[in-house]
Amino acid sequence: MEEFSAVSGISRPTVSRYFNDPESVRPATRERIENALSALRYRPNLFAVNFNRKNPKTLAMIVPSLTDPFYAGLVERVEMRALQEGYWTIVLTSHGERSMEARAIQTILSLRVAGAVVAPLGISSELKLLRELNRSLPLVLLDSRVDMEASFIGNDNLQSIGLMVDYLNRTGEPPCFFEMPNVNQNAAERRQAYIEAMERLGSEPIVIPTESDSWAFEAIGFDQANGYFSAEVLPRRTILCATDRTAFGVLAAASQRGLRVSRVAAAGDIRVAGHDDHPLSRFACPSLTTVAQNSEEMANLAVDLLASKDGNARAKSPRDLRRLEARLVMRDSA
Repeated sequence: MEEFSAVSGISRPTVSRYFNDPESVRPATRERIENALSALRYRPNLFAVNFNRKNPKTLAMIVPSLTDPFYAGLVERVEMRALQEGYWTIVLTSHGERSMEARAIQTILSLRVAGAVVAPLGISSELKLLRELNRSLPLVLLDSRVDMEASFIGNDNLQSIGLMVDYLNRTGEPPCFFEMPNVNQNAAERRQAYIEAMERLGSEPIVIPTESDSWAFEAIGFDQANGYFSAEVLPRRTILCATDRTAFGVLAAASQRGLRVSRVAAAGDIRVAGHDDHPLSRFACPSLTTVAQNSEEMANLAVDLLASKDGNARAKSPRDLRRLEARLVMRDSA
């Protein structure tokens, strides 16, 4: 900036003011600066500018995967909301690995950011590092809770699973429950919500357990369902899956075995329902009945929460715990 100021003949404070807020300088001066930028092909170093700011305008985000459209959608929504608030977002991925999540957290700790949005792995997360991140800057946990004092925004699993169990009991045979891998708190919460909802309705809960802690939900759903279908020992003809990704595996296994999946009992062999309203759920065959998480509101609340805090206010601010209700999405599978 010093060099640009000397070559352009515009004072450094004026140039600095322009980069912070172009509207803060007079139109004639702004035109001179922009002409000089074009002629000299000058590009400011955004990292350096951000490092020098008292209040940085950068947010960091960590998600388990960007190949999963659910998390990709969350990233997109956070980025767009952050832009509306004048922030840009650095996105890092843990790839479902504890070591990669730890590395991503250490990267954020080395940067100067206004806050972080983290969708933690959960069971395998390194809590010591997450707690250090929470002490260092404003932090919002998204989608999955871990055992620490931090703000959290996620789905109300008790409400959403209860909504689906009510629907399936009302429209046909009560469901058995295909667990998701035990990767985060959602697994335990959804299993317990299913049990409580079934008992409330006077139906026996039947949980199909999984011992896996892998993020390969589709493969696990396929293998488990294939085993039950081939042995013809499925306890019920209605299957509620803890995630849509698990349900995709169940649908594939049913197709391989020649089983018809339909919301109309007379027209099918089984019914299958999921949870999340994964972006691909409506394109499954048949389209998947599910409950839709309010991802857009999750992203909006996370950014709003971080944008409302600064380094001084953060220590005095209580943690926010928000659980958002989901809505039923009825399609062709149940």
